[in-house]
Amino acid sequence: MNRLDLFDYNQPNTHKPLAERMRPRALDEFFGQKHLVGEGRVLRRLIEQDKVTSMILQGPPSSGKTTLATIISNMTKSHFEKLNGVSMTIAELREVVHRAKENLSLFQQRTILFLDEIHALKSNVQEALLPIVEDGTITLIGATTESVAHDIIPPLVSRCRIYRLEALKKEDLEAIIRSALSDSERGLGGKYKITPEASEYLGDVSNGDVRNALIALETAAYSIYNTNTIDLKTIQEAYESRINAITTTDFYDLTSAFIKSMRGSQTDAAIYWLARLLDSGVDPMYIARRVVVHSAEDVGMANPHALQMAIAAKQAVEFLGLPEGRIPLAEAVIYICESPKSNSAYKAIGRALDAVKSLRNFPVPENIRDSSKSYINPIDKPNSRMQYLPPEMEGFKFYEPQNSGTESKIYVKHQERNHK
Repeated sequence: MNRLDLFDYNQPNTHKPLAERMRPRALDEFFGQKHLVGEGRVLRRLIEQDKVTSMILQGPPSSGKTTLATIISNMTKSHFEKLNGVSMTIAELREVVHRAKENLSLFQQRTILFLDEIHALKSNVQEALLPIVEDGTITLIGATTESVAHDIIPPLVSRCRIYRLEALKKEDLEAIIRSALSDSERGLGGKYKITPEASEYLGDVSNGDVRNALIALETAAYSIYNTNTIDLKTIQEAYESRINAITTTDFYDLTSAFIKSMRGSQTDAAIYWLARLLDSGVDPMYIARRVVVHSAEDVGMANPHALQMAIAAKQAVEFLGLPEGRIPLAEAVIYICESPKSNSAYKAIGRALDAVKSLRNFPVPENIRDSSKSYINPIDKPNSRMQYLPPEMEGFKFYEPQNSGTESKIYVKHQERNHK
């Protein structure tokens, strides 16, 4: 595969989306990531000197990972290959290795393999990369939006430098927007203007995603008539049509923030993170299940009605769907946040399971066995004494009530019992 086939900017590109046309071709056109490719930085020097080593570029969508690979492909004398981790097979990798060895032996030419979405590779394919990266048959450039530690095997990570890209800043996005409007070769050729309010809004709401920003800009530009000015309303309408996808890492971070805000009784924060999860397209039933878990785990005996509220919200979401389902979800989240907290039930079952796993299985005391003739119903005879735990476990305390909400009454009872 010829590297010019991968990133050829000399062909007519009027059919390409604005976001693709405006992809930087050189480091001087590259916005953001000054900590990596600013003047004097190590990665910039390696690229300029054509001395790049195996690396993994990790960062949010549209932060410049593929663009950096594009720039390297334009500047390197190495043979450049590109594959995608979602669909790559061992057979494709063997073909790349075969060509790499031929180029090295016949032309003394190195091969750089750009592997997009490297996190999607199966572990056996990742393992197949190890020897060829180790012996220098290929120089690997991997790109991922996910966690390097969680999704890529440690031996492969240890053979690569990890460069973390950041979401573009608002100022960078506004500069890119201005460039796209004025660029006569690849952009909109100065045919349109944008109001300061619209530009500021687009730079802010895009959350560092230049692709989303340029798609919205192009949509807005082509939707106006009888004017050449893109105003705030037009940009808002264009941007609302986007698909707001999130990475696996962002998904877990948002979920964590949501749960911890509920646990901390931070109602406004919990509602905000709930809105972020819903806006990002997370399955509302997943959110509802987390609310049910939290109601039992962290509210628990302090307000047992919270579990009922959470179950009702789950059933309502199941019945209504979105967008109406957001209301019972919000209602349950607010109720849980404002409830007293107790994780005594969570701790009790945890302690009991630990005991079950660490101790041998003691026999059931005779007086509470199914066939027992000596069982006495304590409701009928409150003062009767029975053996409920195995004798070997007398004195074990699994449930320790907390002095919170409804459970405070149980707490007082236990305190009185312990002081007798």
